[in-house]
Amino acid sequence: MASTSTLLMKTIFLVLIFVSFAISPATSTAPQECGSESANPCVNKAKALPLKIIAIVAILIASMIGVGAPLFSRNVSFLQPDGNIFTIIKCFASGIILGTGFMHVLPDSFEMLSSICLEENPWHKFPFSGFLAMLSGLITLAIDSMATSLYTSKNAVGIMPHGHGHGPANDVTLPIKEDDSANAQLLRYRVIAMVLELGIIVHSVVIGLSLGATSDTCTIKGLIAALCFHQMFEGMGLGGCILQAEYTNMKKFVMAFFFAVTTPFGIALGIALSTVYQDNSPKALITVGLLNACSAGLLIYMALVDLLAAEFMGPKLQGSIKMQFKCLVAALLGCGGMSIIAKWA
Repeated sequence: MASTSTLLMKTIFLVLIFVSFAISPATSTAPQECGSESANPCVNKAKALPLKIIAIVAILIASMIGVGAPLFSRNVSFLQPDGNIFTIIKCFASGIILGTGFMHVLPDSFEMLSSICLEENPWHKFPFSGFLAMLSGLITLAIDSMATSLYTSKNAVGIMPHGHGHGPANDVTLPIKEDDSANAQLLRYRVIAMVLELGIIVHSVVIGLSLGATSDTCTIKGLIAALCFHQMFEGMGLGGCILQAEYTNMKKFVMAFFFAVTTPFGIALGIALSTVYQDNSPKALITVGLLNACSAGLLIYMALVDLLAAEFMGPKLQGSIKMQFKCLVAALLGCGGMSIIAKWA
């Protein structure tokens, strides 16, 4: 069921891409400077290319460190998944994912879809970013819920009567497998890990594409440092979810690999398309803006509902006000860190 939910999410985002390309020709009427090279003196393709190569290597290493660190935490005694320190770190990483959705992805979508390079009608008449983020959150909820429900109904144990049907001896018991609860929780972790990775991958490709396509040397250096921290901490959140999902080592490697290479891949794609891709063209603004809105809704839902709410309402934190306070501070630090980085990325 988890694979079905992932396939459905991928289908939704592919449909969104095709729709955005289909409707973007309607925005061809735009100011003359839109879709053309900027007159900014910092724009220098020859000087920007070495910086982009450095960005690919640096972000790849940072991503690998971020997503890989939680996966090796089982070998460190004080970082066991059921320990308090791991719980606090996971809340910190969840705060980073929440901050990414609110402070990076959603504002970028609002900025792109309200650009002067798009026609007044319909882009300036309706808040598409907020609408799609809301819709994306609800669709994520539906997929999350249906995957769990289908698994539960498929593995439900029927009522088995005992006795001969006479008097008080006609007891009715409900046999429950001891590992049913653990299996259901494991499924939840796996659905969370896959849906979260999908949202992060979409966002990572978009930011990589934007960096790869730009030739503004004045901003690339700051972006490299900001994106390294961004990917490292975001990888920590994803790595914690992958660890709890208890995949085989091969599946863990594949999921970590795809996360680590998506932003470098986006940068490489942006470099390849830099001659034809203009980040201020109507088609690019609509496509990236719609993808960012959907990614923002997914990340915000996952961070609040499946990560933070599930942790705070769980038995460990409900049994300790002190741990609740520590985890809240950790989440606030994660959100605050991403808010600071939003100044540059």
